[in-house]
Amino acid sequence: MPEVSPERIRYTRVSPDAYRSFSSLEDYLGTCGLEPGLLELVRLRASMVNGCAYCMQMHSHDALKSGERVERLFQLNVWPESPAFSARERAALAWTDAVTLVASSHTPNDVYANARREFSEKELVDLTWAIVAINGWNRMAISFRTPPSIPKV
Repeated sequence: MPEVSPERIRYTRVSPDAYRSFSSLEDYLGTCGLEPGLLELVRLRASMVNGCAYCMQMHSHDALKSGERVERLFQLNVWPESPAFSARERAALAWTDAVTLVASSHTPNDVYANARREFSEKELVDLTWAIVAINGWNRMAISFRTPPSIPKV
């Protein structure tokens, strides 16, 4: 098993103005009207796809704090095969996968059409901003090897 790399740079301290600017997008997303639980599912799913340990840890806890059931979190990695998610959540998760994997998926028309059926224009744009934001956070945390804060057992 490969050794865990040490943290490279604490980007939040090295470039605090950029960090605050990017964080303001999160502030907006908290007030945009999308369901907080849906946003946590999207953040967690993108973090799974990207393999971001730091964000997986954070958003798993945030989802649980917001009332998410642990059984649904166990199913999130296999959401297409799971009956645990509503049509709206499934559309959001499919859109999350497509946007996260945009270089290979190019956001297929059928995934977009399904998302448009479940979300208004504003909701879909805000959902996409949420996906863009978590992908940015994932890329920063992965690039600089930000370690997850896992309590010692």
